[in-house]
Amino acid sequence: MSRPTTRSKNKRHRPDDSEGNLGEILRKIHITGEITEDDIRQLYMTWKPTCQGCRVNSKDNPNCFCGLIPPSNGARKSGLWQKMSDVILALGPDPCKDLRASTESPAGLTNLGATCYANSILQCLYMNTSFREGIFSVEPDLLKQQPVLDQLARLFAQLHSSKMAFIDSAPFIKTLELDNGVQQDSHEFLTLLLSLLERSLSHSNVSKARTIVQDLFRGSVSHVTRCSICGKDSEASSKMEDFYELELNIRGLKNLDDSLNDYLSVEELRGDNQYFCESCGTRVDATRCIKLRTLPDVLNFQLKRCVFLPKTTTKKKITSVFSFPRKLDMGRRLSEPSQSDLVYDLSAVLIHKGTAVNSGHYVAHIRDEHMDQWWEFDDEHVLKLGDHPFGEGSSSSTAKLLGVEPLVPLSCYRSADSAVNGNHSSDDQMQPSDLNIVCHTETFSSADAYMLMYNRRSSKKAGDKPCTRYSTIEVEIDGKLVSKSDDNTLPLHIAEEINKLNSSFVDACHQYKLKKEKEVEKITERRLEVKSILSEAAVNSLEDPYFWISADWLRQWADSITPPVLDNTSIQCLHGRVPVSKVSIMKRLSANAWTKLLSKYGGGPTLANCDFCIDCLMDGAHTTVRAEDYRDRRASMKELAEAALTGKGLDGTLYYVSRAWLLQWLRKKNVNSPCEADAGPTASIRCPHGLLLPEQAAGAKRLLVPESLWLFFFESSNAVKPDDVVGCSTFPADSETCAQCKVELTEVACFEDSLRASKLKQRQNHEKLALGKSIALSPGCKYYLLPSSWLTKWRSYITASGKNILSPAEPDGLEGVLDTLKCEMHLRLLERPLELINRRGVIAQRASATDGLTIITESDWKSFCVEWDCPEAKGIHAEIEFTNRMTNKLVRSCEEMPVLEEHLNPDDEVIDELESRPPIIKTSPEICEYCIGERESCELMQKLNYCNEDICVFLVRGKEAPRSIIEASGTFSEQDRRMSKRSRKTSFGNSLNLKVSGSTSIYQLKMMIWESLGVVKENQILHKGSSVIDGESATLADMNIFPGDVLWVTDSELHENRDIADELSEQKMEVQPVEEGFRGTLLTSNITTQLLVQEW
Repeated sequence: MSRPTTRSKNKRHRPDDSEGNLGEILRKIHITGEITEDDIRQLYMTWKPTCQGCRVNSKDNPNCFCGLIPPSNGARKSGLWQKMSDVILALGPDPCKDLRASTESPAGLTNLGATCYANSILQCLYMNTSFREGIFSVEPDLLKQQPVLDQLARLFAQLHSSKMAFIDSAPFIKTLELDNGVQQDSHEFLTLLLSLLERSLSHSNVSKARTIVQDLFRGSVSHVTRCSICGKDSEASSKMEDFYELELNIRGLKNLDDSLNDYLSVEELRGDNQYFCESCGTRVDATRCIKLRTLPDVLNFQLKRCVFLPKTTTKKKITSVFSFPRKLDMGRRLSEPSQSDLVYDLSAVLIHKGTAVNSGHYVAHIRDEHMDQWWEFDDEHVLKLGDHPFGEGSSSSTAKLLGVEPLVPLSCYRSADSAVNGNHSSDDQMQPSDLNIVCHTETFSSADAYMLMYNRRSSKKAGDKPCTRYSTIEVEIDGKLVSKSDDNTLPLHIAEEINKLNSSFVDACHQYKLKKEKEVEKITERRLEVKSILSEAAVNSLEDPYFWISADWLRQWADSITPPVLDNTSIQCLHGRVPVSKVSIMKRLSANAWTKLLSKYGGGPTLANCDFCIDCLMDGAHTTVRAEDYRDRRASMKELAEAALTGKGLDGTLYYVSRAWLLQWLRKKNVNSPCEADAGPTASIRCPHGLLLPEQAAGAKRLLVPESLWLFFFESSNAVKPDDVVGCSTFPADSETCAQCKVELTEVACFEDSLRASKLKQRQNHEKLALGKSIALSPGCKYYLLPSSWLTKWRSYITASGKNILSPAEPDGLEGVLDTLKCEMHLRLLERPLELINRRGVIAQRASATDGLTIITESDWKSFCVEWDCPEAKGIHAEIEFTNRMTNKLVRSCEEMPVLEEHLNPDDEVIDELESRPPIIKTSPEICEYCIGERESCELMQKLNYCNEDICVFLVRGKEAPRSIIEASGTFSEQDRRMSKRSRKTSFGNSLNLKVSGSTSIYQLKMMIWESLGVVKENQILHKGSSVIDGESATLADMNIFPGDVLWVTDSELHENRDIADELSEQKMEVQPVEEGFRGTLLTSNITTQLLVQEW
């Protein structure tokens, strides 16, 4: 089957000759009142062929069923034909996705917000077979008394036997009363948890469970202090202290061996640190060291990646790479060979991702003791790593396998390292022959390893492969012998709960599967039904019976998973039949398809091929004919109206209409009947007294039209508004204008004439002021001051003319304006005169339209007093003086006179003298500096108290900034000036706009520049104009940086580039509140959980 063409699907449909005859058919019906079968076919368009492949459902063809369903390879965003994957997604989350892949795959733990530190530790404890067995062996009575033990046992049981891929850790976290939104230290959590479990398990009657924490994690050390004179140890040296982990320094150290050497190194006590020896009876030199007495089965190393910075009193994480071996021989580290087989295998690596101490994410890499495979535990996600702790596919990108390093056996180390491990003897030396006995071990490296766990192993016979110390059996999997635990027995009451949870979960998976299959089957059946009915929907012949159906309902039925009841009411007329006006929203359906739809969905009404409405058809024919007649008549009237506009065809009786109304009437197109725009042809030329408004009035322009055109206007207006007397008043050509309105307009005209004369006189009296020209000023002459803002309004007022003569508002009274210029407290001026300019001996004043006081001549002042009815005594006097009077060669009369050639070109001696002494303005009354200072201070504070405004920052590449940038940066920017929000590149560098506030510090501004332009904070040299902005603690308001200001910055390149994330993390550490740690939780409670339960 060929693909349907779509080349012209978006083009406007061009009606054919048959469609063009519809108007003729309706006119014939209107005239004769007869309707034939052929008329029905033409009007209802049943003659049109069945549409094939147009891909859009045509409204002009009732036989078109295209576009109701998408193509075979298509889909829709919603409904029946959306992608099946989206339909399944709407059913809700699939519990089957949370199903554990297999019993050999460990389960994850949910992260409740910031509980990854607890999840990683709990996984490490659970994956330790002996510890898990110990928890499972606790008697049920004790579990009921110890809520923490009970929840831990339930959590371990779910991790062991649940069918879910991840377990909810909320019950255990809630029992410990931990805040799941606060990140904590995993090492501190492990220490406190083991202490709490040790206290809780001490009440157990099961010996294995009672001491499981001590048996697995507890070792002992002693702090030995030895006198260098007598060689005796102190009394405290014989005391042994328990430890559950060894805290190792890694700063400046490369591997675990170096850290252990540092931990066991000998410290010399000399000088002020001398030791008081009981035997010698005096302070003597001595040595101090740590000796390992016993080692636990599970040896935990806490790597001290967090260091305290005394200068900043903050903590920082060490991110240097640290290496550690797969196998660790601790025999040479023990002070006395009281234990044998001290070879440990790496069993877990706790990883802390992130650069900050108080944030980040914890992940655990743990070895399965039975399968000898490594797994990554990242909260809910568990990933198999393979044979290596940092296998392929691991999310830890900072860890890797370094290679194989030599491992010297215990016998080779026993004497060589005796001084390092604290034995204080150097008598024995390692024999060269012993160096030949060397084995090798793999070494791994990580920049994020935070805790290392090693499990001690035991050997059977010489040459046998090492195995774990715990109860295991060997089974064959995939042709290999692997160890498999024999710990499938759970506590009975917990096992029952797990079975119920598993049954419920399996049932939920089964129910979802059934629901999914049912929904898919339902949609498949519906799609087949739609395709089947649409395939037989077309009517093959004009003689075949058919039924009308709503296109909207058909479209909804074809696109709905659950279709509604059949509804044809939208295509039914008031007479209960099918009107011809609804032909575009209905389809012609075959009898077979209609029967199937009606029988299945019910509803109706049934509208057959004979149910066309004769009444509606006749009304439609009459309406159509009337519309065509109206259009024809309007077209002829339009020609008369256009002729009337040009003054042609004005014969016979004439009538007035509004010119503006006629113009808008002509612009109206495609009108089938009178509309709102046809109302009121004389409304704007009728006065309030009901007579013809004088043409001088605003909007009263009119013109004459012929009587036939006026009758058409009158008829159309009355058809829209039958009782509109005001809008459709009749004014023949001989109508007289309203005498009363004429008088009123004459008075207005007289007023405008007098106002025009008054403004002209003021322009003549103040020629230079009216034009905005400056006047030449002379020392010793008497001048007056007026506000620049008042002069601007006055200038706008007197220069308005023509139609706009009344538009500008009259300025305020001059006397009142002058009163507002004086402060009430001191009766001095609240405004300063604009500054003076002295150029080649000619003194003038800077111009401003809004600010300050402008100097005017005495004659201008006297004219203003007459024109604005102001007493001359109210004037503000001003005189020009030089700062140091030595000569007065330019003093002349203060009467206004033209600036002559000799004034513009004084001799060089006078010019030099005047330019060396700047002129000043002396006012009477004097300027109130106190009140002006207070006002300016308040205005400045308001301007600097801005929030979320834009400033522009230019990054200048090169040694010098362009002059245009320095000038733009040195000038004040308007706060409301529009600024571009985009970063732009220029020939000298980049520029961008930043959102800042007056309280933004220079430090924060530099951080924003660093983030946007990539210039390190220490390398930024900020400028405003030619000034350098120093310091980081000051705010933008302190530095007088306003909204819209332009700053420029250069890159000194003195400091090397670094990541802004480091600065942000340090900043977070600086503002970090006091650490609460686990305060307020059961982990730090001194009361045992036994007592807590009794209180509950």
